[in-house]
Amino acid sequence: MEAKVSVIIPIYKVERFIDKCASSLFAQTLNDVEFIFVDDASPDRSMELLSKCITRYLGRKNQIKIVQHEENLGLPAARNTGLANATGEYVFHCDSDDFAEPEMLTMLYNKAKENDADIVWCDWFLSFEHSERYMTQPSYMTPMDALKGMLGGVMKFTVWNKLVRRSLYVNNRITFPTGYGMGEDMTMMMLFACADKVAYLPKAFYHYVKLNTSSFTQTFSDSHLVELKYNVQRISDYLHDRFGDALDKEIAYLKLAVKYPFLISNSSDKYRLWKEWYPEANKYIWGNKQLSLRSRIVQWCAWKGLFFVIRVHYLLLQKVVYGLIYK
Repeated sequence: MEAKVSVIIPIYKVERFIDKCASSLFAQTLNDVEFIFVDDASPDRSMELLSKCITRYLGRKNQIKIVQHEENLGLPAARNTGLANATGEYVFHCDSDDFAEPEMLTMLYNKAKENDADIVWCDWFLSFEHSERYMTQPSYMTPMDALKGMLGGVMKFTVWNKLVRRSLYVNNRITFPTGYGMGEDMTMMMLFACADKVAYLPKAFYHYVKLNTSSFTQTFSDSHLVELKYNVQRISDYLHDRFGDALDKEIAYLKLAVKYPFLISNSSDKYRLWKEWYPEANKYIWGNKQLSLRSRIVQWCAWKGLFFVIRVHYLLLQKVVYGLIYK
């Protein structure tokens, strides 16, 4: 008999977090769960600490699978290994430096069954060292509306606040992009593109841990940039193949959203990247009414070369928002 939910947990260099993560999963009120831990050749004590945690939850022992990679293959490959070993009706991805509320899987699974939904998503917590913020997600009635919400940047396409029917992966041959970790969670949009029914649960269960609050600017290595562009192209091609040009406007919104973090900086190099990436999308800046007016003004200023405004915006953001609110 298949489990109700397969939880996939990639592990790599998370010795500081794995005990809290695993404990929160083993404490779930849903009993019929399989836990698939994928050791992506982690060089630290993560697996040792996981083993110790398992001894405190012996009732879960027969529900636990541990799969090992001989070499580090990266997050997308670890998720794919988890999927290949999953047998549950639904799949949930949990990152091993995060943690969850005990009723998360029960509530998500019940919502999925009540609505015969292929995908259920929920709110989440952005958790800092000494505080956290409740992050509300939008509600949509159809998979297409949710897909447009993700492309438009108002709904997160993260893997970890969504319960997905496993057959959606299998029947549509959807996997994560091995070797292209930056932006790999855009894969969720492929699943929404194939879904028949979706549902939203307006409650937060998942704690996304963010400990480096001194700066919210994103650091991109050259390899990250290559991976990110690959994943944008992958999603763009997939949606074009499936829907023709029906989502061209929304794909332009995605391209604007992907390069927007380049403007949350004081770096001329990142401003140059913003100008170089997807210039064809710039004409859509004012069209995405779902985004805040401030975001659209920042992008318009960048389009017109008013980067002194971008610098002032960034400095205010650092001092007021990230310096005072997210502490």
